[in-house]
Amino acid sequence: MKSNKGGRRTGTAVDGLLLLNKPAGLTSNQALQKVKRLLNARKAGHTGSLDPAATGMLPLCFGEATKVCAYLLEADKSYRVTARLGEATDTGDVDGEITETAEVPQLDRGGWEALLQRFVGEMQQVPPMYSALKQGGKRLYELARKGQVVERQPRSIRIDEIELLEISGTRLNLRVRCSKGTYVRTLVEDIAKAAGTVAHTANLHRETVGDFRAEDMLDLPGAQRVAEAGPEALRERLLPADVALSGWPVQRIPAELAERFTGGQAVPGTAHQEGLVRVYATGGRFLGVGELSTEGMLAPRRIFRLAR
Repeated sequence: MKSNKGGRRTGTAVDGLLLLNKPAGLTSNQALQKVKRLLNARKAGHTGSLDPAATGMLPLCFGEATKVCAYLLEADKSYRVTARLGEATDTGDVDGEITETAEVPQLDRGGWEALLQRFVGEMQQVPPMYSALKQGGKRLYELARKGQVVERQPRSIRIDEIELLEISGTRLNLRVRCSKGTYVRTLVEDIAKAAGTVAHTANLHRETVGDFRAEDMLDLPGAQRVAEAGPEALRERLLPADVALSGWPVQRIPAELAERFTGGQAVPGTAHQEGLVRVYATGGRFLGVGELSTEGMLAPRRIFRLAR
């Protein structure tokens, strides 16, 4: 959050989500800052970073909606990816330098589909050096740019589906549905290795994050056109914060309990379940995230102070 010389916070209090179809060539933060300026928003964040070369769904959160960022990080995702077989790069994508070439096996569609199925399910994946993960206080890509390679611990990921869309020469077009923390660039390299060759990601487009719909995305030129009428016009295109939690169970509480809940006190719940829930006042106002205990108490975990 920036301040002007007088110490006052700049920008306007804006609450909501915008699903940006991020263009290639921008980092996730660069894309966020462009939209933040269009909205003249005071507070902003994004969730689920995309590589600069990648395109697709990047949820941008403004104001109180930044509180859902942590929950969106847990969401499953889907991608459309083009793998270029026969060439490996140091970054795993088109931004890197070619480091190795290899013959491409002559597999038919059935052969590729059988191979792809071997990667469906739970597995361990070693994050790439060109990633934003930190080790020893440094981003891995910072070390990689200096020519350093450090040992990375494998992480548990889950691949729910790999659909072969098209085979065209040395290119494979795939749709991948996966868990959080999956590096599609690494998946492409591992698939190629299993086929006896090398590969890199030629194109990566994220289609969905959690329950968000692709048709609700807005590209950057579109956002700029809407904002030509003023920041208010673009603010009308924002989604409410609770849309990010649409797959969660709902708990509704009366007004007298709502005040206690938003004040940080646990209140009696009405649902017979455990875990995190979306909490609303009986009039429909979204109050925040609560956690139901086995004793039936509803404890506040994240309070949202949205404009009524």
